[in-house]
Amino acid sequence: MWVDEQNREEALFRGYTVVDPATVITTHLTEVIKDNMPELLSYAETQKLIDELSDEHKKMVEDMIPAQISMGGVQRVLQNLLTERVSIRDLATILEGVSEACGMTRNVTMITEHVRARLARQVSDMNVNDDNVIILLSLSPDWEQKFSAALVGQGDDRQLSMPPTQLQEFITQLRNAYERQAMMGEVPVLLTSPGIRPYVRSIIERFRPSTVVMSQNEIHPKAKIKTVGQV
Repeated sequence: MWVDEQNREEALFRGYTVVDPATVITTHLTEVIKDNMPELLSYAETQKLIDELSDEHKKMVEDMIPAQISMGGVQRVLQNLLTERVSIRDLATILEGVSEACGMTRNVTMITEHVRARLARQVSDMNVNDDNVIILLSLSPDWEQKFSAALVGQGDDRQLSMPPTQLQEFITQLRNAYERQAMMGEVPVLLTSPGIRPYVRSIIERFRPSTVVMSQNEIHPKAKIKTVGQV
């Protein structure tokens, strides 16, 4: 709610957090930019980022593009990371991960998952709470099995084919679990196995886009974790 300047002190006295309009607008614009970063990362911008790499990494890029993956493929990997608000500042590590993954697959989704695992420290650090702990809700073995069984196709054609009634059941259980945690002041990360993480995320982003979904491979060995429940 808006508070007149003359009522600012009273609002603070009553325990409200008072933020000036400029900060509100700046915060909103920042969030809008973050939400649209994948679209803002064009082919030309991707090329520019790669051109700015140090000489020691350019040889790796020359060996990788286009022999292993196209520039467009790299762009899609970076866009996938940005979609889940994973910073792409450590481009050298990201490209090393892309190069490693290309030896096993040409599937951009799977390449992205490998890169996320390479960025485990970064991904873990961005999801800690004020006590530097990652609060986790884990996906139950039952749902792990159901998601795995619902994957059909091979390679780039691999997709989730889960019955609508089962999807609705999952959505309901997830909502209830997060509502319970919210009542306790927690905003947990959903933890899944690596093979199904992107498919679970593709469902959750439709109704809880801000919910973070991580795989076990993305939990850094030195990260402090606390599991508060299961879906």
